[in-house]
Amino acid sequence: MTETEINIAELMLSIGERAAKAARELALASSDAKNKALRAAAASLRNRQNHILSENAKDLKLAEEKGLSGPMLDRLALNEQRLEAVATGMEDIALLADPVGDITDQWDRPNGLLIQRKRVPLGVIGVIYESRPNVTADAGALCLKAGNAAVLRGGSESFHSSGAILECLHEGLTEAGITVDAIQRVPTRDRAAVGEMLRMDQYIDVIVPRGGKSLVQRVSDESRVPMFKHLEGICHCYVDKSANAEMAEAVVVNAKMRRTSICGSAETLLIDRAADPAMLTNIIDGLIEAGCEVRGDAAARAVDNRMIEASEDDFGREFLDSIIAVKTVNGVGAAIDHIDQYGSQHTDCIITEDASAMEEFINRVDSAIVMVNASTQYADGAEFGMGAEIGISTGKLHARGPVGVEQLTSSKYVVRGNGQCRP
Repeated sequence: MTETEINIAELMLSIGERAAKAARELALASSDAKNKALRAAAASLRNRQNHILSENAKDLKLAEEKGLSGPMLDRLALNEQRLEAVATGMEDIALLADPVGDITDQWDRPNGLLIQRKRVPLGVIGVIYESRPNVTADAGALCLKAGNAAVLRGGSESFHSSGAILECLHEGLTEAGITVDAIQRVPTRDRAAVGEMLRMDQYIDVIVPRGGKSLVQRVSDESRVPMFKHLEGICHCYVDKSANAEMAEAVVVNAKMRRTSICGSAETLLIDRAADPAMLTNIIDGLIEAGCEVRGDAAARAVDNRMIEASEDDFGREFLDSIIAVKTVNGVGAAIDHIDQYGSQHTDCIITEDASAMEEFINRVDSAIVMVNASTQYADGAEFGMGAEIGISTGKLHARGPVGVEQLTSSKYVVRGNGQCRP
């Protein structure tokens, strides 16, 4: 083991020990104290806006020099509007009901025992993420509200921005009298720190990876800590023959083009073969006008030859760019089969006026989020009224879909008696 590795190991051990201690304190923190910390952090974010944007400019300069793609630069970039959204999100989280201590169910047994199921924090949440500096605020705030300590390991691209945002979180914690160890950031770009995190099962209770396929795969392969999977956003829009043409165009264009670099951006358009050809032409009009490159299969290109030929690799691909693949399918059943084969169980949408097609899509599409006549770009915890999210879980255990405050809690049973002994 090299000297650098020894230092990284010692650093992570210290972070883990302090996080575990902070988690025990946070589990008992009052709602008022946590909410005060969140509101103070939001105020600090606004007050330090110029400093944060200056630090973000450093990250963007380095990222451009490294040759990061346009979508990755978009994920990294902050501006006044995005910072205000982050601050507002923290205030929205403060307004949410505190899940800790909530009795979710209770019942009496014939022997007089009262059994209660109670929400409790998970403990220490490790979050590994790439590029997006806003995750520092979202993850820290959500973990705090749910009574969890957070260990954050942001990508090297957002190192300066994340550090500036962390200062705001720490200012909020200090003002509320909560230890700053409640939200810690791994203060190194060294990737060895990730490996250490994945082995820290004595300190970290859950790992949340937010990033590309390679990151999620590494965490899946190496982690000794349970994880919430946040896989690729290979999202589909299926336009049924019964769809309203005006709605179909508006929803598909928004789902693809509102912001192409997010995981809720649509990557594939599935069009019913029985649909009026004019409906597909109108959608292609809207996409091309918005600056999207459209790649279609032979049947789609026979309707509109402005599309370039799609390859098999274009289906099941997360472009994260102004590119969409178009596939012609024989009705809702074939659309569902395509999603089963190529999708990532993230978010998929149907646009239809047919109630039976709608219900078949809802019941058979096995994704964390199913949209009906609405853009896939709504796949976001804030849009769901959760204030923010720590990620979109595409796994099926514990949490699925947007991971918000409630999903960052577990439960324990409290059994109240008056001397009962089991015969």
